[in-house]
Amino acid sequence: MPEYPEFAWFEGIVNALTHRNYSMRGEHIKVLIYDDRMEILSPGLLPNIVTIENILNQRYSRNPRIARILSEFGWVKEMNEGVKRIYSEMEKLFLNEPRYYEPNNNVLLVLENNILNRSLRSLDHIKNNISKIEFDKLTISEKRILYYMYNSGINLTTKDASQYLGKGITYCKKILKELEKKKLIKWYGSSVHDRTQYYKINF
Repeated sequence: MPEYPEFAWFEGIVNALTHRNYSMRGEHIKVLIYDDRMEILSPGLLPNIVTIENILNQRYSRNPRIARILSEFGWVKEMNEGVKRIYSEMEKLFLNEPRYYEPNNNVLLVLENNILNRSLRSLDHIKNNISKIEFDKLTISEKRILYYMYNSGINLTTKDASQYLGKGITYCKKILKELEKKKLIKWYGSSVHDRTQYYKINF
């Protein structure tokens, strides 16, 4: 199950591209991913007569030429039509309503995921692939690393582990080696001095 409806985040980004204030030099659209939410930040306040209160029903395009070009590619709807569907798509996945804000001369769209369900699914998957006795013997740091690797799907380096756990490189090397010894993760590299070496989850 996806964390967010594809239409919701895609339309949020397209709206940011279409309706941002391009006169604000040096400012950029930002997409920020957190454990529990996605934030799409667009430079400039809402255009003209559109407000937070009427965004579902009020129609206005700040950059009609950009909107027309993106519309020809099938990427953009009229502003309120796309926003309405963002709301409906989030509702279909039983997620909280999208939230719009205008912080510091920007428009911010917040899409929340269901982090509790995702955490439970991740934990169940890990437990299903490790015996209960083996799982219970893991340290908190080892469990956190497995959880992080499973959820992110990344090729984990020692530096990544250090940043995630907030611990030193030496400590993290030991944790990763222990997980490798237990055959829960697998090491990839040409030698211990290989700068591109990494670990992948082994189940």
